[in-house]
Amino acid sequence: MKLLLLLTAAVLTLNFDPTAGQTPRPDPTLKPLSLRFGVYQTDKATVMYKRFTPFLETLQEDVEKRLSRPCDIELTIFKSYDEGIDALTKGSVDFVHFGPASYVTAKERNAEIRLVAIEHENGEKFSEGVIVVAKASPIQTIEELRGKKFAFGDKNSTIGRYLVQAELVAHGIHAQDLAEYKYLDRHDLVASAVEYGDFDAGSVKYSTYKKANEKNTLRALATFKNVTKPIVARAGLDSVVFTAIQDSLFAYKDEAFFKDVKISGFTVADDADFKLVRDGMKKANRFEQSAQKQ
Repeated sequence: MKLLLLLTAAVLTLNFDPTAGQTPRPDPTLKPLSLRFGVYQTDKATVMYKRFTPFLETLQEDVEKRLSRPCDIELTIFKSYDEGIDALTKGSVDFVHFGPASYVTAKERNAEIRLVAIEHENGEKFSEGVIVVAKASPIQTIEELRGKKFAFGDKNSTIGRYLVQAELVAHGIHAQDLAEYKYLDRHDLVASAVEYGDFDAGSVKYSTYKKANEKNTLRALATFKNVTKPIVARAGLDSVVFTAIQDSLFAYKDEAFFKDVKISGFTVADDADFKLVRDGMKKANRFEQSAQKQ
């Protein structure tokens, strides 16, 4: 009996692998994979770093495990939408977190860029833009913006320019119908300009409106539909690296990050998802064309 027990223990010892089922650790002897992740500045730089640094640290760790290779993901914050679009289309950044209109523009310049993923909100690939006015403003309809001062965001912004201009055109308002309009680059600056009375109205993303309206100083005049933000890879990014990043995004579960950016997670993206934006961009072209013809 004692001999049988010893033999059984020996067999179990031989069959037991303490590393079985464990994720392989990155091989430290391999050269680290360096990647650049870009975002454009939609808020103060300190806010952007606070938001995306933990996200990238978690993503980096997961990509390392999937590739069994050390990885270093560097955060790059572009000062303008143009700078970000240019970096992606020329391949000086590996993947970016973009607005839908920026993706459409970049795709027109370089057809080889690839969609990695897209944000979703409870399964939906749509978000909202908001036309905001001051809380005490007498303006009640979009038509009443005629003769008023309007603040836009960046000239390449989906919500800050294209879709809101499409909305204005749909209500019969063009550039020459406004007393003044200006591009203020960032959503938070638009909200502040409206709050302090520098402009009668402006267009911001819904999350910016909620944050800026914590003191109940603003009011939503109207909302309009937008596509959620995609993550896009440069042309020529190694397919294995592309898949590792994509799988990491799909598996990402940081609730604090999702709460901060007002999404539920990332899902599969398709170029057809951006038809709404392409149509809006075409309609928005009519906003300033009428003024130019006069």
